[in-house]
Amino acid sequence: MSPTPSPSTFLPRRAAYVFNGQLQQPTTVRQLSRATEALAVSASCQCALDRFFVDAGLYALPVVDVQGRPLALLDRKSFVEFFGRPYIRELFGRRSIVDLLAYEQYDSSPPLVVDEGSTVEDAARMIIDAGMQHMVTGFMVSRQGRYVGMANGHDLLNTITQRKQAELYYLAHYDALTGIPNRALLADRLEQACLEADRKGSLVALLFIDVDRFKQINDSLGHSAGDEVLRRIVSRLKASARQVDAVARLAGDEFVVLMENLSTPEQAELVADRIVASMQEPIAMLGHSLVATVSIGSAIYPRDDDQIHNLLSKADAAMYEAKSAGRNGFCSYTPEMHTYNPASMSLESELRGAIERDELVLFFQPQVGLTDGRVRGVEALLRWHHPRRGLIPPMQFIPVAEESGLIIQLGEWVLRQALAQLCAWQGQGMAPLPVAVNISALQLRQKGFVGFLMAQLAEFAVEPALLELELTETVLMKDVEEVLRTLNEIKALGIRLAIDDFGTGFSSLSYLRRFPIDRLKIDQSFVRDIDSTPVNESIARAIVALANSLSLEIVAEGIEKPAEVAVLRQMHCHEGQGYLFSRPIEAARFPAWLSAHGALELAAA
Repeated sequence: MSPTPSPSTFLPRRAAYVFNGQLQQPTTVRQLSRATEALAVSASCQCALDRFFVDAGLYALPVVDVQGRPLALLDRKSFVEFFGRPYIRELFGRRSIVDLLAYEQYDSSPPLVVDEGSTVEDAARMIIDAGMQHMVTGFMVSRQGRYVGMANGHDLLNTITQRKQAELYYLAHYDALTGIPNRALLADRLEQACLEADRKGSLVALLFIDVDRFKQINDSLGHSAGDEVLRRIVSRLKASARQVDAVARLAGDEFVVLMENLSTPEQAELVADRIVASMQEPIAMLGHSLVATVSIGSAIYPRDDDQIHNLLSKADAAMYEAKSAGRNGFCSYTPEMHTYNPASMSLESELRGAIERDELVLFFQPQVGLTDGRVRGVEALLRWHHPRRGLIPPMQFIPVAEESGLIIQLGEWVLRQALAQLCAWQGQGMAPLPVAVNISALQLRQKGFVGFLMAQLAEFAVEPALLELELTETVLMKDVEEVLRTLNEIKALGIRLAIDDFGTGFSSLSYLRRFPIDRLKIDQSFVRDIDSTPVNESIARAIVALANSLSLEIVAEGIEKPAEVAVLRQMHCHEGQGYLFSRPIEAARFPAWLSAHGALELAAA
């Protein structure tokens, strides 16, 4: 008879962390614990079996000794399967659980016991170190050595990723220098404000603010001093605006004050005048006393325009009018003013002809096995060779393509070119290499998309398994049933599917079981400095462990340092991609690069 297994107990380690400039208390296992009634070790096995049959959601059943200390955690699946064997119920039904735990043919590994004061990051590391079965069966939670509840491995991972997602949301929607909303969040709030104005019959005002001669401040005092000046200007903008107004930073020295629920345009003028007046007070900086004046332009919704996307450009035009009038002042928009947005003007129209003018080009970035350093595949990345602006990165033109609907045309071009390049490489004698292509939500929902894929594979005579489509988590979370049907049709063709930027979407992990996914790509925000950032390491470890438990391949994006490779390799991450291995390479140069670097020296790295 084998002895009853002893539980593995882990005590807490508390650590606060900083988020958005404020000290945050860590999330502990106590917040995950579920007060599931435990069985006494003297209880019969039939009693445990009845508990599982009554409660279909009970994934495990805790067992405690006479002092209430954690003793065992009965996994539902293995327990029920064991009692499904012939004569087992007759042999053990009336016997106590302790007899079952000592039975040699019953697999009873020691339970994982975590003190309720442990942080979720520590608990995640404990689960991974103790064995991935705890991700499914969960673990027991104790207080001063006595059982108080159970916790689930998936809930644990969700808690960690949700906190990281909150940080990512902040970074995506707030300005890192000043802490105020950025352009993306401003656009969302403006849309909501205008919708509310339509319902109430009120007005919305945009004050477009530009710091006069700010370049001189940077050039004379340095960028660090310039950053501090911007922070102080933001403080004055907030103090001058109403408490309900939103102050946002567009870029550089450009700011916007969003004012909603106005009854007259004069209310916006009063705030603009206060802002101009507040800037007259000198700012003490590095032994200097400087005055940073501003020029302000305003546009009113729906008086000046009832189209939301035109409002900012009209406020911008009014601001330039204020500059033309001598700076350090305010001007309201009038129809005579010429609206001009140099950053985006003509970009959409130029993009429409970029394909015909042969200005688009694909680059390829290798994906490398972290155990042997061999190139396992490539990701196709779109670039735009603009005749005047040079090489434009996708972050500048993809949003324009998505807003205008051009993303469908661009996506089809990328897919065709990627398959054509794959075919050309094979014609040159290069061994078949899988290629990954990003697919937008609009593409996936296009009628006939699956037929388009079939036609392209046939035209270029490419094996379906050599094509991988990368989707973001947000694509999967809308119209779930329709997306699932489409993905199953794509999978039936033999094409592989991957989730890109995994961990950044606000979605449940349950879809991993529903969708026919082949692999996950860990977002680079979790990979960056993974060797020195415990939160990133905990998230990456949990994602890798979860992927391995579901038989999914895993790729880490954005690897830039050998130390990151070492950590990822230790946690059994399969592949990596990033500047450490190679920047994206033009198609014509890739065969030569592959010949020279087909097996990278990761050990030396």
